[in-house]
Amino acid sequence: MKKILLSLSVLLALCGVAEGIRAEKADRNKPMNVESDALRYDDLKQVSVFSGNVVLTKGSILIRGAQIEVRQDPEGYQYGLVTGAPGKQAFFRQKRDGLDEFIEGEGDTIEYDGKADTVRFIQKAQMRRLRGATVADEVTGAVIMYENLTDRFTVDGTPKTAAAPAGRVRAMLTPKADPVTTPPAAGTVLKPTTQIEKAVP
Repeated sequence: MKKILLSLSVLLALCGVAEGIRAEKADRNKPMNVESDALRYDDLKQVSVFSGNVVLTKGSILIRGAQIEVRQDPEGYQYGLVTGAPGKQAFFRQKRDGLDEFIEGEGDTIEYDGKADTVRFIQKAQMRRLRGATVADEVTGAVIMYENLTDRFTVDGTPKTAAAPAGRVRAMLTPKADPVTTPPAAGTVLKPTTQIEKAVP
């Protein structure tokens, strides 16, 4: 089995608003808490493998899977690979910085790269952006790659084979709401001036 390792300090904000909005900034410095049925740790390689109903939290990040493999590099960046149980997908969720929005998604496998600040959902991949509890955007495909630093994502369908036709990408994208403008209050409207006038006695 190929070992592809990527980050647990990560994810991201979905489609969208290229205004510098990122994943919750405080998540990077929060402790990682993991519950699992078993843990195998290699101090020399700085690799931890959690298995059996794994639930990981790190600030606003929530990850669930059958197994999570985590590696930390000498610079302190974390990389991880999450796999789902048979018939059940791996899950990822994180709050967007400064907004009441979350990014969440599923895939048979989820990869993270803390240094590059990317997340990849693989096989029957789904990713959603939620405003509060409402789904604003949703994409599905074979592979979804989200790049947090550039606020970009790519979605690939399954390639055509002799046995099956190509799998299609599906997307539902909601326009960003216009900012609410407050009408002026009733009554006297003050006019700006560049001069100070004397009060009349």
